[in-house]
Amino acid sequence: MGDYDNKEREEVFSKKVRAGKRTYFFDVKATRSGDYYLTLTESKKRLEDGVFVKHKIFLYKEDFEKFTEGLTETVEYIKSHQDVVEKRYEYSENGEFNSRSEADDFTF
Repeated sequence: MGDYDNKEREEVFSKKVRAGKRTYFFDVKATRSGDYYLTLTESKKRLEDGVFVKHKIFLYKEDFEKFTEGLTETVEYIKSHQDVVEKRYEYSENGEFNSRSEADDFTF
């Protein structure tokens, strides 16, 4: 046991996804025995005080298939019952973002 257990596990790979007012982090970490697992973190700035609030899910490789099936089935249900307009976000130099839907994407 000891100090090592209190620290974050070693990060193997990280992918940051900005989506409007939220940022998602997909991080691959390794257990002490070298097995990889995924942490999915949602980070969102709280309007009242500007503090970033994080929610984290740990996903282990033996659950990937079931998790993916559940997520896919749920997303497909929503898409088949309602229009889903994917937004694209463009970030300016000061970190602000402008969102626009695919329908606004004009090409001349």
